[in-house]
Amino acid sequence: MRAVFADPKTDFVFKRIFGAEARKSLLIALLNNLLEFEGDRCIVDVQHLTGEQHVDVAELKLSIVDVKCTDATGRRFVVEMQVLKVEGFEKRVVYNASKAYVMQLRNAEEYPTLCDVFGVTICNFNLWSERDPQGRFKVPMLSRWRMREEHSGERGLPQVQYAFLELTKYEAGDSPQTLIDKWAYFFLEAKNLNVVPLPLAEAPFREALEIARTTSFSAEEWEVYERAKMAEQDARGALSVARLEGKLEGKLEGKREALVRLLERKGVALIDEDRAKIAACAEAVTLDRWFDQALTAKTSAEVFA
Repeated sequence: MRAVFADPKTDFVFKRIFGAEARKSLLIALLNNLLEFEGDRCIVDVQHLTGEQHVDVAELKLSIVDVKCTDATGRRFVVEMQVLKVEGFEKRVVYNASKAYVMQLRNAEEYPTLCDVFGVTICNFNLWSERDPQGRFKVPMLSRWRMREEHSGERGLPQVQYAFLELTKYEAGDSPQTLIDKWAYFFLEAKNLNVVPLPLAEAPFREALEIARTTSFSAEEWEVYERAKMAEQDARGALSVARLEGKLEGKLEGKREALVRLLERKGVALIDEDRAKIAACAEAVTLDRWFDQALTAKTSAEVFA
């Protein structure tokens, strides 16, 4: 049985809601809210840009990196959704925003014409988990970042700025009150809803939910969505295995290093063959045995006996 609403955190649904020219009012609302733009700073119109910034890296395929737009003043916005925390994620965010900035430039004489860039990232994990003595997150669910002078704290160099919405820090339950809480609630709970709840019954949330309503999907679109969800689960499994293997390999590497260090301190001569044998060993029990034997060994032959 189909869910009533599709998960807006998936690539296909996120683009369906925020990446279509006909629905750009939703993208405008999301950006104005997450960037806390008010008055004359508000975005009133956007033009979608092409996906020239896409980086084909296997670990990053669950990221939205092609929902980019510019407004009437020339400001550029790079909007990303990340469901899994992968190695180098923060650097990738900086890379995408920086590339959006420099790609405006065609020659050195155009530096004065460069417009500000805003990187907006919605992530389904904690980027900053540290808490204060009262148990509160030191970095809130919605955080805004720009350069500042280290001694005075004065903010400056606003050309590239960042906003992060960490969905896992949401705490308002089924009663979101602020616009930021409502966006977080929408992204987290849409796939679990059977009806449009009261907190999301107003614009722009109701419209976003209607676009995510699965009965509006064609058979082909539903198949694409299902494949996207399966790909996400496969990626989660692969990432978990990779992290486990990484931990195990890190443990083995530590044992190898400890064995070599012990032998060097004892003055036991190691030829290239010995070092290669240690480096190639992938069994913790064998490395432990060699280490125990190294405690009393006077030659490498006694270590590997």
